[in-house]
Amino acid sequence: MHGGDDRFSRAIARFDALNAEDPTAVVDPARPDGGPVPAALLYGERMTVALVRYSRDAPEVVRLAARAQHLGRFRIPRTDYAPGRAGYLRWRTALGKLHARLARGILAEVGYNDATIAHVEALLRKRGLRTDPAAQMLEDVACLVFLEHYFDEFAAGQDDDKTIGILAKTWEKMSARAHREARTLIGRPGYPLRARALVEAAVER
Repeated sequence: MHGGDDRFSRAIARFDALNAEDPTAVVDPARPDGGPVPAALLYGERMTVALVRYSRDAPEVVRLAARAQHLGRFRIPRTDYAPGRAGYLRWRTALGKLHARLARGILAEVGYNDATIAHVEALLRKRGLRTDPAAQMLEDVACLVFLEHYFDEFAAGQDDDKTIGILAKTWEKMSARAHREARTLIGRPGYPLRARALVEAAVER
């Protein structure tokens, strides 16, 4: 898949090493050892798994950006910014800049050219969603990972109306194919019933 070029493998290893510094550890029952794993590292692994499932022939820039999607996220806690939507948006902007800067440094060090680095940076800063197929693919996968692994816990701390509103906006960013994948996902046996109902309500809005 990687054409024999070890830059990709070295970049992924560097991304993982950085994300392994995340002080927040979580338990993932799907891991063979069943032990705690740094949250940012686990997120990157889940993005890669979901991307391969979504497209085994995804462009290399998307494979890189998927693994770096939350690169070093733990360095800027949400609590560094004011509560509410305005503070949240400033936090997300700061995170995008951080992810892009950290990825740029690693990609340059392992030998990627400027064009590839710039494309990965743009993907991590959420640019070109409506014009760049790579950006749409990354957004689709990120949304699917959220629905599969993080939505139930997120929804537990929110009221239904607010959660449905957030989901409706998320749904608008997803492609038709991602919509189909999401419907399949929430229809699986074992998917939390409240989470499923909230997604269905958001889709109907």
